[in-house]
Amino acid sequence: MFKKLLNKKLLKNQKGLTLIELLAVIVILAIVAAIAIPAIGNIINNSRDKATVSEALNYISGAKLAKIDDVCGESDKACTDKTTDINKYIEGIEGTFTIQLNGNDWEITWSELEIKDTTKYPFNKTGTFTETALKNSLDK
Repeated sequence: MFKKLLNKKLLKNQKGLTLIELLAVIVILAIVAAIAIPAIGNIINNSRDKATVSEALNYISGAKLAKIDDVCGESDKACTDKTTDINKYIEGIEGTFTIQLNGNDWEITWSELEIKDTTKYPFNKTGTFTETALKNSLDK
């Protein structure tokens, strides 16, 4: 009997969270989420942009090797995604591209090059990108 009374008393003394306390916790969590989610989104977009630029540089490197081996045909002819045996030099070709030497710099015209942050990667809008501009953008 005494034990039952003691248990009832202990149960009555227990207090839970009030509605105000619960709302305060929810507001704090919402503020943290509002700060963290955009930051994570920027990290993801930066990673995608760097991966795209790196892929374009890999395509240019593969085309350079193909030109050395004269796979692209004439020395002044551009390598494209349709060039015979280009897959030996560039694995997993996606999209259509043309790579050629223009003066002292290599250029790639690639339909799949989609950059989200155009302030960090200030490429021209024509879809033609020089190797120098691509390398410089990765150094930033």
